[in-house]
Amino acid sequence: EVHVVESGGGSVQSGGSLRLSCAVSGYTYCMAWFRQAPGKEREFVSSIINNDRTSVSDSVKGRFTISKDNAKNTLYLQMNSLKPEDTAMYYCAADDNIWVCGKIGATGSTLTYNYWGQGTQVTVSS
Repeated sequence: EVHVVESGGGSVQSGGSLRLSCAVSGYTYCMAWFRQAPGKEREFVSSIINNDRTSVSDSVKGRFTISKDNAKNTLYLQMNSLKPEDTAMYYCAADDNIWVCGKIGATGSTLTYNYWGQGTQVTVSS
């Protein structure tokens, strides 16, 4: 079983930056960041497949960057130019199934991932 632990959340002012980290144990084929604001559904932020193919939602494109350090088995989300609307609980998700991860559109769906972290809070004030 894969264990997922996020860290790096916090409170920043609008325009600031944060870097989230997600440490995983075990093999993963696809990983992603999702976020959930109070009263809203969990939404896709960014994903990476097989350590090279990345995807990012339009709402954060140009501001957030996903990356993975294979030696440390850690996923990152660099968040720049943060806005108050980025305020949410951020979750790291992972899965080890090549077939599931590889389906078209799969990485943007919460249903793809079997392994989830506990979340880390990001609060952006105006």
